[in-house]
Amino acid sequence: MPTISVVIPVHGVAAYLPLCLDSIMDQDHAGVEIIAVDDASPDGCGEILAARGVTTIRTAEPVGPGRARELGAEKATGEYVWFVDGDDELAPGALAAVAEVLGRLRPDVLIFDYENLHPDGTSSPSGADLSGPELTTLAESPRLINLTMTVWSKIFRRGFPGVAFGPGIHEDVPVSAAALLTASKIGVLNRVCYRYRRQRRGSFLAATSDLNFAIFDSYNRIFSEQALVPPVRAAVFERAIWHYTTVFPLVPGRRRREFFRRMTADFQRWRPPEFAFPAGARGAKMRLVGRGAYWTYVSVEPLNRVRLALRRRLWCD
Repeated sequence: MPTISVVIPVHGVAAYLPLCLDSIMDQDHAGVEIIAVDDASPDGCGEILAARGVTTIRTAEPVGPGRARELGAEKATGEYVWFVDGDDELAPGALAAVAEVLGRLRPDVLIFDYENLHPDGTSSPSGADLSGPELTTLAESPRLINLTMTVWSKIFRRGFPGVAFGPGIHEDVPVSAAALLTASKIGVLNRVCYRYRRQRRGSFLAATSDLNFAIFDSYNRIFSEQALVPPVRAAVFERAIWHYTTVFPLVPGRRRREFFRRMTADFQRWRPPEFAFPAGARGAKMRLVGRGAYWTYVSVEPLNRVRLALRRRLWCD
């Protein structure tokens, strides 16, 4: 039985899919199966997968990345499942590195570091803090909830956590959070294993869209369905509000005030008694959200974007 099943949802990524497949297939590691789900892709993804001899599930019409991942996972036979997006890549040596840790720690979920690939050809570090014990729980290390709420940044024991993906975008937030919240053993690998392609043309996550309102449903599922105890509850709350602020720039201008009202409503609805505002710009933005100070927030938002852009340039130089 393969140790790792790599499941790749594929839709409209023909320009990047060969790089993705090469980054997996060129690695010298036995015990890996690749399962692609051609989600009625309108470009040449099906032909690329056939030419590489990849086991492929094809849908008659698009079902979305969440359901595509579920279809792939249903066919998987590995002990662990790694969801890799078809426009991203694995870092060199990643399969051997994660297989060694999985075999030694036997976690429910393994988290690891990644790097960003930018349209201009540069790359930058994730900024994730993975220092600390190799094996932990979220109760012991609540700061881990601040890592990216994506499933590609984690490897799951097959069948765990048993939470369905939602429709649309931000569909992997409930699955990612549930895994961290319910895992009795979280493995931590402080090594870059994934290369995430940012701001890809055609990507829903890089486009201004009303679909970004789905982020509220994703986090409301977490607050409604998961048993949260201090200090985990405070950490999840902070993560949710901060995630909202990162999505805010991708909301169409005509609906940003409505989105901000939803942010404030969730802040006031879900804020736990033990929550304390973080220091610096992060805490300042959250205070504005909590007060419903929309016009002040939008006046400082461009300055924050400039600050982040300058930080990325320093990483790349």
